[in-house]
Amino acid sequence: MKNWVSLFRPGDLVKNIFVLLPMVFWLSSQGRDTPTDVVGQKWVELAWAFIAFCVTASGTYAMNDALDAAEDRKHPIKRTRPVASGAVSMSAAISAGLFLVIVGTFIAWSVNANTGVIVLSYVGLQLLYNVYFKVTPFVDVAIVATGFCLRAAAGATSIQVQISIWLLLCVFFLTLFLGFTKRLCDKASAENAVKHGEIMHWKSRAGYDTRDELNWLLALSACLVLVTYLMYTLSEHANSLYGSRALGLALLTPFVAISIHRFYRRANLGLSDKPLQTLIEDRVLLGVIVMYFVGAYLSLYYAPMERLLSAMLFR
Repeated sequence: MKNWVSLFRPGDLVKNIFVLLPMVFWLSSQGRDTPTDVVGQKWVELAWAFIAFCVTASGTYAMNDALDAAEDRKHPIKRTRPVASGAVSMSAAISAGLFLVIVGTFIAWSVNANTGVIVLSYVGLQLLYNVYFKVTPFVDVAIVATGFCLRAAAGATSIQVQISIWLLLCVFFLTLFLGFTKRLCDKASAENAVKHGEIMHWKSRAGYDTRDELNWLLALSACLVLVTYLMYTLSEHANSLYGSRALGLALLTPFVAISIHRFYRRANLGLSDKPLQTLIEDRVLLGVIVMYFVGAYLSLYYAPMERLLSAMLFR
């Protein structure tokens, strides 16, 4: 049972939190004067969209691990995955993954047609990734990042609200950065294994053979994260929704920058890139993220903070 649970990567399901983003920002803007029963119904629809993506993503993880088993056996960390280690057969993993994908897509369609189309698009994108683009540098990570944008879009369609293009771009470049940190972590952990005397035959399937290339890609995506985040918080769209409260989000940029560095630092050392494990092991990162969310909550929902920001903006 432990191996089957591990196959579906429950720790990675935290990535589906991007589905909730549109609701967070809608509640702090148009949703402030919306009747409670309407808000409650939107929460129900959003919850089903979240569940749909959790189930679908787990299915694609299972199939991905089955297809990657041969290569994973050559890597010091990935070789412990259920299929690579032999604990779960390849055929069983693919069958279970396909079943979850069908169930997840059905749940998404039950929310509404647009959410169903987005989840189905996510499945198609993952298929293209596994069959064609997993070995194509940059394109492989760009496809993964697009999957996170689809999560945010699914959250918006499930509750029938608009989403800012700047927010989508910020999500894209943030997850692009995290995708490259994963590639750097894979390379660094393999190098560390060789240094400790282990014989490693693992090699990046997409050809990320030098740290220089990965460092350049990480620097590019990190800069674009900060630029698009600031563009969103200082945009006319954010100002029309939140007024002076958008300034509070802009002032939280240092926390975003510190978080980016902590993820890069861990990847450079070859430490685990799993989201939950990273937060447990890196207390600095955890503290910074908590402070960011506290600051965002105060900026968007705490009335005295809005008055303070209004005064700052006026000056």
